[in-house]
Amino acid sequence: MKTIRRIILNNDTKVLYGNDGIYSEINNISSKYKFLPPVEPSVIVCVHLNYRSRLDELQRVQPEAPTYFLKPVSCINSHLGEIVRPPGCKFLNYEGEIALVVGKTAKNIDFKKAGEYILGYTIANDFGLHDFRDTDENSMVRVKGTDTLGPIGPDLVMDWDYKNKSIRTYVNDKIVQESNTNNMIWSPEYLLTDLSRSITFKKGDIILTGTPANSRPVKPGSIVKVEVENLGVLENTIVEGISSLSRGVGAIPKDSKHIRSISLGSDYK
Repeated sequence: MKTIRRIILNNDTKVLYGNDGIYSEINNISSKYKFLPPVEPSVIVCVHLNYRSRLDELQRVQPEAPTYFLKPVSCINSHLGEIVRPPGCKFLNYEGEIALVVGKTAKNIDFKKAGEYILGYTIANDFGLHDFRDTDENSMVRVKGTDTLGPIGPDLVMDWDYKNKSIRTYVNDKIVQESNTNNMIWSPEYLLTDLSRSITFKKGDIILTGTPANSRPVKPGSIVKVEVENLGVLENTIVEGISSLSRGVGAIPKDSKHIRSISLGSDYK
């Protein structure tokens, strides 16, 4: 499979092209390098609920059409990047996902031709700061858009078939989410076709395709990995933030029954 990896080496950005995750250029790199997100999107759209296990866990009825929210591009993070949990917050949840990467301008596309507009796929972890769920229920701006909460990578895989692939999330090497892409309600092609009726997508833009059941909060010091069959492993470490989001302006982190019911899922009693 053809893959793309973006890195920073000696303060320079390099784009590496490989096959099956093997990059010949890396063999000639002796010093350490930093991963970058494999693409630079201008828009990130996320589907709310797209795995049947997640619907069942939250006791939700399948909507007749997908519903979506946006993540700002400023929250994009990379493989091995640190995920910051701001002081005063305790409901930072992981959500292992697959990200569709758009390959060319897409507007009002035909569902049967949707595959022609997909450049490839990468791994995502759609972290959510549910401490702000009560105030952000309809926008998710702080919940899903806070800085560092959008890691993607490590590679863009351009000829990957998403059908019947395993997806797992690990916290400190313990499996905490496990499912199969066949359990998606709406296919990536469906999501792209639907959204292209409203949004003009450009090359590199991203659609996050949903998470399975068992999204739960994680604490600073935790190492979270998302593994997708034939896509690789996305790894991030949770760290405690320095600056608080509560400075006398706007919403403050909260703890409520509603927040716990979302953050803790079926563990909430």
